[in-house]
Amino acid sequence: MSQPNAPKIEFPCDYVIKVIGHAAPDFTDYVVAVVEEHAPGIREEHISVTDSRNGRFTSVQLTIVATGEPQLKALFEDLKASGRVHMVL
Repeated sequence: MSQPNAPKIEFPCDYVIKVIGHAAPDFTDYVVAVVEEHAPGIREEHISVTDSRNGRFTSVQLTIVATGEPQLKALFEDLKASGRVHMVL
């Protein structure tokens, strides 16, 4: 007997997002600004930035407080809509 559609994630919760895009001086600031619109109050210690070996790409990892699927869906859509973001994990 299987359980009826049990949620995969219990909200609210800490949620890690990794955003990868072309390296640019303002890429990290851009990502943080978009994420702040959906999940205000990101703390500096919850942001880490890594450049690719060749310096072409930048990866920004953030921990946010996720409140639900609609918030995460809107956040991912806004990040991808910019054209600056290659991947959101």
